[in-house]
Amino acid sequence: MKKIRVISLVLLFALFFTGIKEVTAASYVQVHFINVGQGDAILVQTPNENILIDGGGKGKGPQVVSYLKKNKVTTLSAVVSTHPDADHVGGLAYVIKNMKVNKVYAPNISHTTLAYKDFLLAVKSKKMKITVAKQGLEIPTKAKDITLRFLGPVRAYAKSDLNNWSAVLHLKHNKKSFLFMGDTENAAEKDLLAKKLISKVDVLKVGHHGSKFSTSAKFLEKAVPAYSVLSVGKNGYGHPTSDVSNRLKKVKSTVYRTDKSGNVLFSSNGLKVTPRMVR
Repeated sequence: MKKIRVISLVLLFALFFTGIKEVTAASYVQVHFINVGQGDAILVQTPNENILIDGGGKGKGPQVVSYLKKNKVTTLSAVVSTHPDADHVGGLAYVIKNMKVNKVYAPNISHTTLAYKDFLLAVKSKKMKITVAKQGLEIPTKAKDITLRFLGPVRAYAKSDLNNWSAVLHLKHNKKSFLFMGDTENAAEKDLLAKKLISKVDVLKVGHHGSKFSTSAKFLEKAVPAYSVLSVGKNGYGHPTSDVSNRLKKVKSTVYRTDKSGNVLFSSNGLKVTPRMVR
């Protein structure tokens, strides 16, 4: 009888832990590249978390909040400000003031612009503190097959070099991965490559809206993205440049542009990534 009981207990424990595995594996991840014109705003949705990376430029906050609510987002587990440039941080003050936000991340670099000051004041008004985004830090996720980790910035740059201070995020969902490059340029790319932090990804958020000073050939040789997204709008910088477009073409990456496709949604089941355009 004792032997039978022991076997029964072992079977019960096996079933119990099997059940946990099924519960804690994520059935999906959705990544929304929101069309905010010349700027970035990205929503990452898992079964347990909603994470916003940047909020577009000044005045784009209401548009971002509207998009979040349309997708039934009531709480943001995390808000990430990749760097202080206005076309990334400008809409975040409105988002933070008008949404429930659990945590805010940003690299350890400040700026004197009104957009950045508004962002800091919005965080303060919610009695929150900013967690410094740096290489190796993870944003907590509940599912065992999802990791969201900062790859950069890997070091300090000049205070005038805001783009290379960008918080670089890597999202892994089972066998699929996404890489969000903020506005990183060649210097930061070289540092990431030197530390062997860049590997093949399924979806790349192209750095700095397609500037010729970003997304180098050497970087793409390692990343080799199946899909690339250019978050871009009308601008006087020539973004995206033909240099970057040609480099993406060379690695046979399928490119989506928010100025042409509007909002772009990628859905992952952990084994396959499917893109589509949404209103």
